[in-house]
Amino acid sequence: MKNYILLLMLIPVAFSSNSYSQEKKVASADKKYDNYAYINAIKTYERVANKGYRSEDMFKKLANAFYFNSQFDKAAKWYGELFAMNAQLESEYYYRYAQCLKSIGEIEQSNKMLDLFYEKSKNDARAKLYNNARDYYKEIKANSGRYKIEDAGMNSKYSDYGTAFYQNKIVYTTARDTGNFCQRKHKWTGQHFTNLYSSDIDKDYNSGKPQKFSAKINSKFHESTPVFTKDGNTVYFTRNNYIEGKKGKDANKTTLVKIYKATLDDNKWNNITELPFNSDSYSSAHPALSPDEKTLYFASDMPGTLGQSDIYKVKIDKDGKFGSPENLGPTINTEGKETFPFVTDEDEIYFASDGHPGLGGLDVFMGKIDDSGVSNIQNIGADVNSSFDDFAYIIDTKSRRGYFSSNKEGGKGSDDIYKFLETRRLTCLQELFGDVTDLATGELLPNTKLSLYDNKFNLVDTVYSDQEGLYTFNVECGMIYNVRAEKEKYTTKEVSITIPKENGRTNLPIALEKSECVVTIGDDLGKCFGIKMIYFDLDKSDIRPEAALDLEKILDVLNQYPNMKLDIRSHTDSRQTFKYNEELSDRRAKSTIKWLVRNGINPNRLTGKGYGETQLVNGCSDGVECTEEQHQMNRRSEFIISAL
Repeated sequence: MKNYILLLMLIPVAFSSNSYSQEKKVASADKKYDNYAYINAIKTYERVANKGYRSEDMFKKLANAFYFNSQFDKAAKWYGELFAMNAQLESEYYYRYAQCLKSIGEIEQSNKMLDLFYEKSKNDARAKLYNNARDYYKEIKANSGRYKIEDAGMNSKYSDYGTAFYQNKIVYTTARDTGNFCQRKHKWTGQHFTNLYSSDIDKDYNSGKPQKFSAKINSKFHESTPVFTKDGNTVYFTRNNYIEGKKGKDANKTTLVKIYKATLDDNKWNNITELPFNSDSYSSAHPALSPDEKTLYFASDMPGTLGQSDIYKVKIDKDGKFGSPENLGPTINTEGKETFPFVTDEDEIYFASDGHPGLGGLDVFMGKIDDSGVSNIQNIGADVNSSFDDFAYIIDTKSRRGYFSSNKEGGKGSDDIYKFLETRRLTCLQELFGDVTDLATGELLPNTKLSLYDNKFNLVDTVYSDQEGLYTFNVECGMIYNVRAEKEKYTTKEVSITIPKENGRTNLPIALEKSECVVTIGDDLGKCFGIKMIYFDLDKSDIRPEAALDLEKILDVLNQYPNMKLDIRSHTDSRQTFKYNEELSDRRAKSTIKWLVRNGINPNRLTGKGYGETQLVNGCSDGVECTEEQHQMNRRSEFIISAL
């Protein structure tokens, strides 16, 4: 799969040359290379190189030209020649050479190159991902064997890729020859410019005869990767910077790509307009819609991009106006290429990347979308992914059928479209289980309440241990959870656990200690639970999630003893002014009371006051040098029993 369909479907300016020396031939090829005419540049470079001419700069450009056209085996040869001349190159060449070696099966040598890449570029996201997941092949193997894959039936000997669902059709990108004797060819790839075609499909995704999609949308330059609204009346698609017969160019006189929109009028596509966040200075491509059609996802190298291309999102309001594009961030985007997004109605985003650990070239990955961004990114496995470029994955979540594109071996053309049936879901399944026992005796404790919280202390689930003291939770792989165990006459306990990233079961036994705390009027109820302080954000009085867990212990006792009354006292250390500390501690005491009242406790049972720094438990007053631990002793919360 060629880089031009990844992001930069450039229209270069052709140069000619007449040369009589190897240097002049190389200079001529350099001009072609600089203008993205890689096919012509390769021909000249190879002729010169095969005659024995050696140049570090030429080997860089020759290897890059093959790499940018996804001919990784040939790129590997010339990167090898380059490293034989100079083993100390820019870090990007280590990564590219590693990708090429991986694609031709030289995994050990590829990993050696990645090790060197990590040493040179430890802050590069790709280096970090590799270093943190050196056993990534194990994950890929675990995620493999999930697909039945076949040729989609609409491929030609040219490049076919980038599918979209549209009514009972599939719309896709193709560079096939239409029979026009003046059909233009692209100097980057040597193939015809791409247009949109469509084919009817049946319930098993068997395709009918290919047909041109729309004369209004197809132009003499590139069109690709459409996405349609559910009503079928609006399409977003990628096209070279070309509209109404005018071709736009950047400062280097290069025509980049933009995202366009068209609407259906009387069964004809009209009103072709470019989206407002496009620019002549950068590319935007490969649009994808969220299921509610309120967000458009796309790939771009606009300012703020972390790598060669990143995935962005932009809001679409009710009037069809667009907000400002937002980068999806470093969890998904790397210094490499992230492109071809597709979003499902199950809060999943599929995308292609050569920055996340994979099998070589572009691999397809899946991540979960939540309020904080994208998480739990996984390689979808070796059925779809290969040592070549695999990309443009789309799926119908109900039938589990879909399409992806690849230039893997065995295809008909440069890139081919494959249909698939997913036979096993990628979602990693984990069961968190264990037994609850008495710490001293080992006795099993049935009917123990266990509460599962996520890493933000949101309650996920609650269960009770069975007659054998056993409990289970269904959890997500790779996530951090907190488990809280409560039982009468035992001290409540919380345990944090990180779930592995592969399918399986995770054992978390919990041993509870008997509560030997017998309280009376004047005692501090908080000491029974080891509550030294209720945590607040710095200089604030809002109850933090971990503080709420401690307050629930107090709440539970108050519910068990309906006549109990508490005097809640908040203390600070001596830092800050006397008045500031007094006011802050008082707000915190009152905030604690409000939380308990909001959760059902009668306010008549609660009193409270902030004492600031007036009741220090050590000598850490103003002007006395103390450690952080000594100051911590003075920052405390007390729950004094005033009535039973």
